[in-house]
Amino acid sequence: MTTSSFSRQTLRARTPQPEGPAADAEPQAPHVETLRAVAPAPAAGALEERPIGDLISELRRLDARQIELILQHQRQHGVRFGEAAIALQLASRDDVLWALSQQFHYPYAAEGDLTQLSDELVTAGDPFGEAAEVFRDVRSQLLMGVLAVDQPRRALAVLSPDIGDGKTFFAANLAVAFSQLGERTLLVDADMRTPRQHQLFGVGPGAGLSNILAGRAASDVAVPIPALPGLYLLSAGTLPPNPLELMQRANFGFLLQDLLSRYDHVVVDTPAAMHGADSRVLAARCGAGLVLGRRNRTRMDALQSLVTQVGRAHAKLAGVMLNDH
Repeated sequence: MTTSSFSRQTLRARTPQPEGPAADAEPQAPHVETLRAVAPAPAAGALEERPIGDLISELRRLDARQIELILQHQRQHGVRFGEAAIALQLASRDDVLWALSQQFHYPYAAEGDLTQLSDELVTAGDPFGEAAEVFRDVRSQLLMGVLAVDQPRRALAVLSPDIGDGKTFFAANLAVAFSQLGERTLLVDADMRTPRQHQLFGVGPGAGLSNILAGRAASDVAVPIPALPGLYLLSAGTLPPNPLELMQRANFGFLLQDLLSRYDHVVVDTPAAMHGADSRVLAARCGAGLVLGRRNRTRMDALQSLVTQVGRAHAKLAGVMLNDH
């Protein structure tokens, strides 16, 4: 798979100005603020006491002779135990990442767990890679902004102008990044027109958001993702003929309030704005919206229009992202 990359930039929450109707022109950011990664400080006593060497040795069932070979290589070359084990082919990179995740209580989908997950979930399959780092940057910005603890409780709607902008990919990986904080995170697939989150996470068809809003299912039908502790998915459910009407019902607002009381973070995937009013209704319900465009594809006037719609919906604009997915 070719790892998707993102512009490490987010626009300030203000309406961008269109430069003209050039369809092929790359969107230009009128004001750009570089994202800065802020690593959350580990809680006292949160680190695993066992050395990484013990974890790798136990995982690979290394005998005393193999461990001594690793230690000799480590001393001779001045590298870490894991690097020495990889160099001697006594452990794999995946083994080392797994051991690190155990030390730092960091949810990580090891190679065996990835069979059920799409390779688009880069924050799960390669949590220490460059793409995952961008999602952590975005997460940090959100936790210092519209989702800060001193702000009103909000869900975050991820919006984009058109199909194919990478919105579903972005929402899924952002939800994984939130769950890696060790906090309960819910990903809601509110795209009841072209839902795809259940495919990314290998979840079978079943009751979901549409069924709840239609009064045909209880509100606790979200399913846990076994490979990613702390992450839950509320799929779109049965595709309804009237998705917009379902979103505008009062019980949707009550549902979101209930979900915010049970989860630390709620990320909502929305239909592309080209489908109509769905996305701005969802932004209003959630209280905050992050607008996503695709580099070299999304027109600046389309981004401007969507940003304006979020403002008219009285939702907080978290920012605007451009991606290369």
